[in-house]
Amino acid sequence: MRSPGIRRPTLAALAALATLTVVLPSPASADSASLRTAVADLPGAAESRTGYERTKFKLWVDADHDGCDTRREVLIAEATTAPTVGSGCSLAAGRWRSPYDDATWTDIADLDIDHVVPLAEAWDSGASAWTAAERESYANDLGDPRTLIAVTDNVNQAKGDQDPAEWEPPLASYRCTYVKDWVAVKLRWALKVDDAERTALASRAASCPATTVTWAPAG
Repeated sequence: MRSPGIRRPTLAALAALATLTVVLPSPASADSASLRTAVADLPGAAESRTGYERTKFKLWVDADHDGCDTRREVLIAEATTAPTVGSGCSLAAGRWRSPYDDATWTDIADLDIDHVVPLAEAWDSGASAWTAAERESYANDLGDPRTLIAVTDNVNQAKGDQDPAEWEPPLASYRCTYVKDWVAVKLRWALKVDDAERTALASRAASCPATTVTWAPAG
């Protein structure tokens, strides 16, 4: 289970990052609550996908101008074996574990960077009212390691834009972490939930005893 806060690379990944300068936002003051309380406290609203286009979220920017875009920053940070970082931030000889299905990969083409709360779901839940800059910040959020994770590509594609009322990771032992992370991302970005989503989250939270969610607002 990854800890909340600024994304921390594994010890192996630190070697690959040694020659890179990664500037991440400073964490804001954090809040904590039990998972059950956090689910109950999420603001509620009906969802609307009116006007959604994926292109309204600018993806994979190089915010710190170090030559590595958001996708590669996540891959470097989450590698279980540090990749070699080459020209243009090409990555080779690394190893990654997908938490959704416990699969291990050595080819980055087998990995997607998943928005734990998908872009379309974020739009439905409040991002439709954001500025383009706010949507770009969400789509490339490196300030909390729970927003973006590297997972098996076809598992991510099966998830699509579904919420926890419709989809859960195939790896049963990861499901409490998934629900916790989903709630943390929604709280971090002040995103709402609809009735079916809240019911599903509450049901899953009931089977995750003594679970605490800690989050800091984005920005």
